Amino acid sequence: MAECLEDLAVMAAAADYDAVVDIPMEGVKLGVRWRVGAIYSMDFLPDSARDLKPEDAQLAIAVAALQDYFVAGQSPSSLPIHLKGTEFQLRVWQAIQQIPAGAVATYAEIAKHLGSAPRAVGGACRRNPVPIIVPCHRVVASNGIGGFAGAVMGKHIGIKQWLLDHERKVVSN
Repeated sequence: MAECLEDLAVMAAAADYDAVVDIPMEGVKLGVRWRVGAIYSMDFLPDSARDLKPEDAQLAIAVAALQDYFVAGQSPSSLPIHLKGTEFQLRVWQAIQQIPAGAVATYAEIAKHLGSAPRAVGGACRRNPVPIIVPCHRVVASNGIGGFAGAVMGKHIGIKQWLLDHERKVVSN
């Protein structure tokens, strides 16, 4: 019953996306929102979400770059994004963008760099509107993988682990 309700919620929310595309993670699709020439949010969706091809030519190019990341590891860091957040969140997201593919930093390391606390960094990561482009999956706990997209277990942690493994594999080749 809960799975059925989740599917209904995904279908209702799908209308909010400008593109919904397959990615090579089992059971997961990527939903992208686009406004005024920039990506302003992305979400990992269940594979029950209906595919939606981008109508905007610039968005089609951005989606192709995201798909290249999932296949060949091409960094999508140069994609146009619109980040909206607090001054602190923007500082955290900027710091996260400096972590190279295949590497990780801890919440504590970023907090020390910014003169903050690890939980505050985790909160900013949780509110990151454009995962992958601002690679919050590269931020881990001092004693393990940490959370992802507000979750500390379940499907989202599997996504985080897949992203880290994918980047390590691509970097080592």
